[in-house]
Amino acid sequence: MKEYDISIVETLEKTVTVKADSKEAAEEMVREQYYNSEHILDADNFKEVDFKLTDEREINLDQLPKMDVLLVKPGMYPQPIQIGCELEDLQKAVGGDIQAIYPFDDPVALVMDEEGKMCGKDLNRGLRMENGELYDIIAGDFLVVGLGEEDFSSLSPELMKKFEKQFHQPEMFIRMGSKIMGMYLPDDRVKKPDAPDKVADLKLHKSTHDRDSL
Repeated sequence: MKEYDISIVETLEKTVTVKADSKEAAEEMVREQYYNSEHILDADNFKEVDFKLTDEREINLDQLPKMDVLLVKPGMYPQPIQIGCELEDLQKAVGGDIQAIYPFDDPVALVMDEEGKMCGKDLNRGLRMENGELYDIIAGDFLVVGLGEEDFSSLSPELMKKFEKQFHQPEMFIRMGSKIMGMYLPDDRVKKPDAPDKVADLKLHKSTHDRDSL
């Protein structure tokens, strides 16, 4: 991958009429008038635009900024990973356009696919109130990331450990009447990285409406 500097050159053009004794005198007169702000060119005087490559450089991907985050996948234990800090890196990690929520007092965000439920992605982990009542379910892969002054950042070791513990055990979800119950997945049903899906038969089969009801 390379980094390119592209120069954008816009040309504005305006014709003014002056009386003078010679071409040179006319040009000098208009030049003086221009620098005295008597002739102002704006968007109405646009003529053309040109793009020119001015420089190119090789990018060392190993030197790009990265952050340490926690990746949580359905049916799997959380995985500490290192990813890039760009929007595209986050989108690739969760498999879609991102949505960030902030359900905890700690300086962390949960970053997920904003259309995970609508797309029917596997239900992942539940979010609960202080009394343990389930109020939402995250569908699809999500990240636990730290919060910097202006953007996402690495999780501190303490927060990495805390949220690995909080989201450690994968969950399955079962509808019981009008409610949805979350149950921890037994260890022998937890998927290993790159292993076949062992929990397909335990997924909660819901309509799009049901998925959006939480």
